[in-house]
Amino acid sequence: MRNTAPKDAAEIEALETREWLESLDYVLQSGGPARVSRLLAALSVHARQNGVTQPFTANTPYVNTIPPADQPPFPGSREIERRIKSLVRWNALAMVVKANKLEDGIGGHISTYASAATLYEVGFNHFFKGKGDDHDGDIIYFQGHAAPGIYARAFLEGRLSADKLANFRRELKEGGGLSSYPHPWLMPDFWEFPTVSMGLGPIKSIYQARFMRYLEDRGLKKRSNSKVWAFLGDGETDEPESLGAITLASREKLDNLIFVINCNLQRLDGPVRGNGQIIQELEAAFRGAGWNVIKLIWGSEWDALLEKDHDGLLVKRMGEVVDGEYQKYAVESGEYVRKHFWGADPKLLDMVKHLSDEQLKKLTLGGHDPIKVYSAYKAAVETTGQPTVILARTIKGYGIGEAGEGKNITHQQKKLNEDELKAFRTRFGIPIGDEDVAKAPFYRPPDNSPEVTYMLERRKQLGGFVPSRKVQLEPLKTDSLPELFSEFHQGSEGRKASTTMAFVRMLAKMLRDKEIGELVVPIVPDEARTFGMEALFRQVGIYAHAGQLYEPVDMDTLLYYKEAKEGQILEEGITEAGSISSFIAAGSAYATHGINTIPFFIYYSMFGMQRVGDLVWAAADTRTRGFLLGGTAGRTTLSGEGLQHQDGHSHLLSLAVPNLISYDPAFAFEIAVIIEDGIRRMYKDGESIFYYITVMNEQYEMLPMPEGSREGVLKGLYKLRSSEKKGKVKARAQLLGSGAILNEVLKAQQILDEKYGVAADVWSVTSYQELYRDGHAADRWNRMHPSDKQPRVPYVAQCLAGTEGVIVAASDYVKALPDSIDRWTGRRVTSLGTDGFGRSEGRSALRDFFEVDTKHIVLATLVDLARDGKIEASVVNKAIKDLGINPEKPNPAVS
Repeated sequence: MRNTAPKDAAEIEALETREWLESLDYVLQSGGPARVSRLLAALSVHARQNGVTQPFTANTPYVNTIPPADQPPFPGSREIERRIKSLVRWNALAMVVKANKLEDGIGGHISTYASAATLYEVGFNHFFKGKGDDHDGDIIYFQGHAAPGIYARAFLEGRLSADKLANFRRELKEGGGLSSYPHPWLMPDFWEFPTVSMGLGPIKSIYQARFMRYLEDRGLKKRSNSKVWAFLGDGETDEPESLGAITLASREKLDNLIFVINCNLQRLDGPVRGNGQIIQELEAAFRGAGWNVIKLIWGSEWDALLEKDHDGLLVKRMGEVVDGEYQKYAVESGEYVRKHFWGADPKLLDMVKHLSDEQLKKLTLGGHDPIKVYSAYKAAVETTGQPTVILARTIKGYGIGEAGEGKNITHQQKKLNEDELKAFRTRFGIPIGDEDVAKAPFYRPPDNSPEVTYMLERRKQLGGFVPSRKVQLEPLKTDSLPELFSEFHQGSEGRKASTTMAFVRMLAKMLRDKEIGELVVPIVPDEARTFGMEALFRQVGIYAHAGQLYEPVDMDTLLYYKEAKEGQILEEGITEAGSISSFIAAGSAYATHGINTIPFFIYYSMFGMQRVGDLVWAAADTRTRGFLLGGTAGRTTLSGEGLQHQDGHSHLLSLAVPNLISYDPAFAFEIAVIIEDGIRRMYKDGESIFYYITVMNEQYEMLPMPEGSREGVLKGLYKLRSSEKKGKVKARAQLLGSGAILNEVLKAQQILDEKYGVAADVWSVTSYQELYRDGHAADRWNRMHPSDKQPRVPYVAQCLAGTEGVIVAASDYVKALPDSIDRWTGRRVTSLGTDGFGRSEGRSALRDFFEVDTKHIVLATLVDLARDGKIEASVVNKAIKDLGINPEKPNPAVS
């Protein structure tokens, strides 16, 4: 008789394992998944109590999350959808190839959309909801490099002409063209959100999903089943912004948010994780953050193989292969895959002995299988209580064959030769003859074709076309604004206040206003008390979707920390990037949600333009409306903080943003005039602009508004105080001041008058940026109209045309600001500014150090007067001693 007892310990272990697995199968069949989960949890506790420690892992096996048995039926026509997808693929490829034939080096991307085509097409045909008059649509952040595919589909839908496609990346051609990436500024009826630079789409989508809940919880928007979809690449997740806010999404239970990460394992130059597995890494990050993770790795052909994997050898092999090797399999032959993947174990080889090398090569990945993609999307939209991320495995450049499929060079691939175009044409069945294929012509079947009919019917059923940007709302009523802001025109009548305090007072009044109050969205990082905003906690509350589940430690104080489901303040924590993402969501709600919300985002000015400048640029591209408030602004106004916090250059950075209007006001009435006019321009007149206003924490008397100064405040310059000297005066000066330094200029005016007999006028420069732009606009008009008998005169030239004397300009910012307007002043401008690093010191010492205080303004004026022969040089030498100035002190710009 044959001895059937196990021969060694390995066989015993294998037998025990099989028995446990069979027992688990029985529990699954009789009790279901919930019972299995409870049993495994109990076993884990029991093992831990008996000294068994398991290494922590947030990973599941390297297989699809949704088993075949749980897949819903595919609802559409697989064949028609395949043909549609093929046509989109061809036109997307033809668009880039044609563009680079017409103009070498124009660029474009083939491979990203090639890898993501199925992910997008399943969405377009079955999930992406359009916006209509009586229904909300989905909010979709398309991966920027996939733009050619989105254009190609819009062409098949009849929304874009062949001429537009032919002018891809050549927008200045006659009739217009198509922008390289999603850019609402350039295509305001098509794109909704810019998603390049990479990483910005993901973080903006998270705060967009939260802002949707904010609108619903505050009763400004009806609750709906709309979803926020964010498509991104696996390489893009290395950008800190991509994953930096994912815990917010789970903490806020944003089940209206779906990330689709196209895991083609490649970034621009090579593998994302050549020596690891990016899908497993991302799964751990998202599961640890509390997301619902759906892995979509293997196509349907793998189901039968996995079903035969009774010993788990195949799953084990899938989990041990690194991405660099998976990328290699994508470009090698079936014979290579058989040898290097399946050949790792004889049992694996036996598992695929019935498949030819060609069949092995064609085993589909999950991201290219419509059935698997549909299952993942359906599970995602039906998930409640948490956001979902879909990790979809694809091949970069899928379908372009030898031209770059799966290769490291594929991201830069722009051109295909005739043979490569023929191969692509044949592979996807595009009806273009050999004689024409080299021209890469666009192809669109007739309007009554099955493909076009099917596409249009699906979009009709889903509510309309996407992407599509529509602005359909009534202008905001602003009748109450003049009265609301009028108190700030009067001045503080001897009382001291900071411009930050004045702004917070205005904000509190706006929040109570019957016309705009509920639309105001105050946004702050973790600095509300720094800016004196704690009174607003009680007035309107801090938004929290769950309300306040605790009693705050300061409950017994008047201004306790009040969270509420209907709260109006968005206090984002220590995240400028998150805060400005909320600002973008609120500032573009007029287009996204049809609601005129007015965001006011106040933050440390040093951490604004400098720290999140890329998101500021994205705000501009999005056509965001609202107000950025740079608090504790200026290089010398913030005592003690030093190099890291003292801002002397944000206005220089903001100058580069074309539709951002920047002001550096010194008094409350200036702020009031700017905000009132800004609300009118953005929300009544519908201008696609937004504002940057710097406010300070230094307290001083707020002067009343001079008569007739409104226009100058808005245009950037007005005379604040004329010299009291009358009659003929030998020495005159024009002193320009702004923001925190304007008071130093006023003191310099008095000293020049009383001690040196100089008649000086003081001008408030509220915006060097506006003066700079106005000057160049006038110059350009004159250049374009050389024969015009009435050339345009820049505003700053108009203001200073009738004045006499030297011009000295002082600000708390770099000298480049006043230097930017000196070509229109009619004579030399001496600029005083805060070039250099900040210091930890008090205000007076800082202003002396940077040479922008009263005595240095006086000195600069006297030096210029001496050069012009208006006073003797000896007066200047004596003034240096009298003012206590050290001529040999180090240059602050470089010290």
